[in-house]
Amino acid sequence: MITQVRLATFVALLALLVAPYAAYADQESDPLPSWNDGAVKTAILDYVLRVTTEDSPDFIAEADRIATFDNDGTLWVEKPVYTQFVFVMDRVKAVSNQHPEWKTKEPFKSVLDGNTEKLLTYGEKGAMALVTATHSGMTTVEFNEIVSNWLKTAKHPRFKRLYTDLTYKPMIELLHYLRAKGFKTFIVSGGGTAFMRAYTEQCYGIPPWQVVGSSGETEYRMWDSSPTLVKLPDLLFFDDGPGKAEGINHYIGRQPVFAFGNSIGDKEMLEWTANCKGLCFMGLVHHDDATREYAYGPNSDVGRFPVELMEHALANGWNVVSMKDDWNQVFSWSQP
Repeated sequence: MITQVRLATFVALLALLVAPYAAYADQESDPLPSWNDGAVKTAILDYVLRVTTEDSPDFIAEADRIATFDNDGTLWVEKPVYTQFVFVMDRVKAVSNQHPEWKTKEPFKSVLDGNTEKLLTYGEKGAMALVTATHSGMTTVEFNEIVSNWLKTAKHPRFKRLYTDLTYKPMIELLHYLRAKGFKTFIVSGGGTAFMRAYTEQCYGIPPWQVVGSSGETEYRMWDSSPTLVKLPDLLFFDDGPGKAEGINHYIGRQPVFAFGNSIGDKEMLEWTANCKGLCFMGLVHHDDATREYAYGPNSDVGRFPVELMEHALANGWNVVSMKDDWNQVFSWSQP
């Protein structure tokens, strides 16, 4: 009887010890559980195995395992408008009492009137006017605090959740998987560098120094007897289209071997990556799931995915992710 009791106790203890390792083994067997089995998932796993196996002819040293990701529409939601643009509009409203002229001056008037459709007609020039007015004339520390506080309360109009909850779970898994295999993951985005750095480490595990984005000028000043950096209204660098390849070269200094985007603005980044002599992976997220997220493509105001981009991707062996077919879950929380 005593022997049976001791045996049962031993088995129970063994089960407790083995359970964590079994769970780890399951995770190792499928590091991308939110991805459906299919051509894209297989291509990712095969590529990573091929370039991280030391006796493989395609082995890539860790120092050269550079992976770059667009942000809006690739790592988190970008509809109905870019998240940073929502922040800009909220800032216009928050400080409009200091600028009575905005009531009649465009594009500020459209923001205050809530006329987003008209606001978008002002294009890049209008966006720059809004960004200049809301992102300059303060210290970098003050701006970081404003963004961080906004992210704690601002919610998406459709999903009614914080924007930091609207990251794509399959892409977060991919980031974790790549880092576990010795890749360094970078964000390369047309969004503002300072804005993104407020949340990228929290959301993606990507530290601020691995974020390449559009940047404004700053100036060193003594502010209240303390050394500060003040944000100026002038643009330093625009990180979109060809600027993404240029930004990678300027700020990272190594050519990526793995890159993911979702729109025509990412084409040059993927082409630059494809120049790595066959030891590369290029991916595009195609938003075709109106039920769980959004479906948009050639005529979208944001995240435009024209027919020629799809044709170019397929002709050159790039991997196009169907959000509807390739992902069994979009966000980290359950959706109806």
